[in-house]
Amino acid sequence: MRSVAVVVQPGFAPFEFGLACEAFGLDRSDDGIPNFDFRIVSPEPGAVSSNMGFSINVERGLDAAEDVDILVLAPIPRAQWGAVDQRVLELVRRVHARGAWLLSVCSGSFVLAASGVLDGRRATTHWRYADTMSRMYPEIDVDPDVLYVQSDNIITSAGTAAGLDACLHLLRQELGAELTNRIARRMVVAPQRDGGQAQFIASPLPVDTSLSLAPVTEWMLQNLHDDLPVERLAARAHMSPRTFARRFKSDFGATPAAWLARQRLLHAQRLLEETDLGLDRIAAECGFGSAAVLRQNFARTMGLTPTAYRARFSCAQEPAASREPIPA
Repeated sequence: MRSVAVVVQPGFAPFEFGLACEAFGLDRSDDGIPNFDFRIVSPEPGAVSSNMGFSINVERGLDAAEDVDILVLAPIPRAQWGAVDQRVLELVRRVHARGAWLLSVCSGSFVLAASGVLDGRRATTHWRYADTMSRMYPEIDVDPDVLYVQSDNIITSAGTAAGLDACLHLLRQELGAELTNRIARRMVVAPQRDGGQAQFIASPLPVDTSLSLAPVTEWMLQNLHDDLPVERLAARAHMSPRTFARRFKSDFGATPAAWLARQRLLHAQRLLEETDLGLDRIAAECGFGSAAVLRQNFARTMGLTPTAYRARFSCAQEPAASREPIPA
């Protein structure tokens, strides 16, 4: 059984806090999903007020999070960004030092930033706060255009619902794609969303809203094994490459190349879990060309090699093995 602790502080956001409870706190053993030892902690146990005018009773202090495998930082109010509780910062540093997971939801990333564990790393937060984080912590590479970022064993998420995307991403690495898909189905959410925060930032709508790229993306999914340059995709959409790339980014929040790379990795995950195909064959089926290219892309995104992923998740019905260190 893995252990998870969520740190809540005065002024916490109930919805984002609830995402962590939903992802890690429910008993889903009847669906073949291992339970987590789930804990809610606070610097001052007792009544902790939310930003919605009600309080929750937190029975455990920060000492209950010292040995957890996953530490989740719930959002904190703007007034606390420059004055985070030192006891929480010290906990974050100790948890990070022993190699456990750190996950922040929305403005919870400011807690990680204040602790120093994000220095020199890429991270994200709600797009409305990205500029503020960049100014406060110039040593952090803040990416405002993604739903979440994983840097080794630290995951930062964008605003609100993106926290659920980050939780599912972590669960996918701990439990595998099949069990995570079951969790997502019970939540009635997509197991993985494409695109990034850019699609939620207020911007003018495209002039021509009658065109749809859905047929093109469906064709892309059916031909992942093939070479799919923008010029070829644009021709199928009857657009110029420049217009196609602009429209694709507007509709999906990602470039055609980034979207395609993600779909290829998802297909590789499925083949690694559900088949005994060799890496060369999987690379060809997914359009990576060679096993070496597959390994490079898979390890960079997933944090472990295809072989290690298969060893951990090829039998999806069994509990996940103990987590191995994630290579830098």
